[in-house]
Amino acid sequence: MMFVAFLLCLSAGTILAEDPYLFFDWKVTYGTISPLGVPQQGILINGQFPGPTINCTSNNNIIVNVFNQLDEPFLLTWAGIQQRKNSWMDGTLGTMCPILPGRNFTYKLQVKDQIGTYFYFPTTAFHRAAGGLGMIQVQSRDLIPIPYDRPADEFAVLLGDWYNKGHKTLKKTLDSGHTIGLPDGIQINGKSGKVGDNAAEPLATMEPGKTYKYRICNVGLRISVNFRFQGHIMKLVEIEGSHPVQNAYDSLDLHVGQCLAVLVTADQAPKDYYFVASSRFSKIQLTSVAIIRYANGKGPHPLSSHHHLLNMLPALPARPNPQGTYHYGKINITRTIKLANFRGAHDGKLRFGINGVSHQNPSTPLKIAEYFGKPDLAFINYDLLKDEPPKEISTSVVTGSVVVNATFRNFVEIIFENQEKTIQTWHLDGHSFFAVAIEHGKWSPEKRKNYNLLDAVSRNTVQVYPNSWAAILTTLDNAGMWNLRSEMAERAYLGQQLYFSVLSPGRSTRDEYNIPPNHQLCGRLLDIPKSELPQSPPYA
Repeated sequence: MMFVAFLLCLSAGTILAEDPYLFFDWKVTYGTISPLGVPQQGILINGQFPGPTINCTSNNNIIVNVFNQLDEPFLLTWAGIQQRKNSWMDGTLGTMCPILPGRNFTYKLQVKDQIGTYFYFPTTAFHRAAGGLGMIQVQSRDLIPIPYDRPADEFAVLLGDWYNKGHKTLKKTLDSGHTIGLPDGIQINGKSGKVGDNAAEPLATMEPGKTYKYRICNVGLRISVNFRFQGHIMKLVEIEGSHPVQNAYDSLDLHVGQCLAVLVTADQAPKDYYFVASSRFSKIQLTSVAIIRYANGKGPHPLSSHHHLLNMLPALPARPNPQGTYHYGKINITRTIKLANFRGAHDGKLRFGINGVSHQNPSTPLKIAEYFGKPDLAFINYDLLKDEPPKEISTSVVTGSVVVNATFRNFVEIIFENQEKTIQTWHLDGHSFFAVAIEHGKWSPEKRKNYNLLDAVSRNTVQVYPNSWAAILTTLDNAGMWNLRSEMAERAYLGQQLYFSVLSPGRSTRDEYNIPPNHQLCGRLLDIPKSELPQSPPYA
């Protein structure tokens, strides 16, 4: 359910129009889904999998009232939405208490100065493996030009790897100290198709001669995906809120957690064509297809052979484009943080981590404990993770609440080192960053001469190939508690994540909002008498 309202404020005799509000009511329930043809328990939003698409415009205020009708706590995060001054609504376990069964919570978001393609997903338990996810489409305002003609229509495509085992079974496997292994297949908008199954409902229907936008996100748990449109060229027009140079591609790689948008023109014979998604950088070959139909088309394209589809070559990464925001390459770096991912064990159980440390979520959200001046309640140790990995990372893991103090508005260089044999994807909440280099081998200060300091794409995820490193530059100018995590769900669940605590020195509401009145308390905070908590908002 959704409706739009324009709120008016009366101030000193003047009526001021706020940015538009969009209101949603979502009921979260279990339901039977079969993404790979095997029935299993899924998580539905208003009876849907994938969940409802949020279609909004830059600067819109979005109010989402979530009713949790599951039998366990539930929480949603909004990957890529920066939540300016408002990590309270970020939906991670470090910032919010989960919504208890039978209860509801109202998220209040604003897509401030953002456009682009993003998605939401659950952060509780291992719910991401069961659904509860959907697309967020942030359109440009009408007054702001976009660097291409407006398409005839647009289509949301959520794809990614999938496991036939249920989410509770997968969670139990991880909790017992074992890996969940490789996935069973690839789903495309909650379904999987095979070449020759022409009776399936089409993913999209296009009219000859018209151009369409496809917004595509990899919402899987583990595997990079290559996608292509049979017989059609794609023009890449957006990557996580940035407009790149509009190069044409036969196919594109999309790593876990990443989103982009392409234009496709219906310029071929009016028949059915395949949208193809297949695994990349994986030990196993997985493929799924969906039908792209021409209106009044006449059956499948004659070249729809399995062999032809599987042998379309992957494209090279997109070349970036000057964003015209500011000259990030001329700003002095104030801090370098080098992060090395690793695999180890704690008490004989599998763990993942960063710089020898594996994160564990305490029962008390980190942000709430810090806000009330009681970081000990969340076992916060700001010195647990160092800015450099140890020379030798032990396979015996140190665990704890991994929070890194960050200076407000500092320009930071973060180096991701991946000396493992599998590809990694990293995501930073609350910010975008410039991915200035991705190279094989190990990073050293001399590598800075290879940085792209002119026209890197501003985005919120970056991939790091096996035995390689990646460098990003960002300004930590959004006060709050922000999650930096592996987008590989197994790795994040077992500790490959941390939080940046970005505090405004002025402790002012100009930089960060006070805790919202509807925010729930939980964990060890429930044992503290209310008289011992601040009686007035800490930020003025």
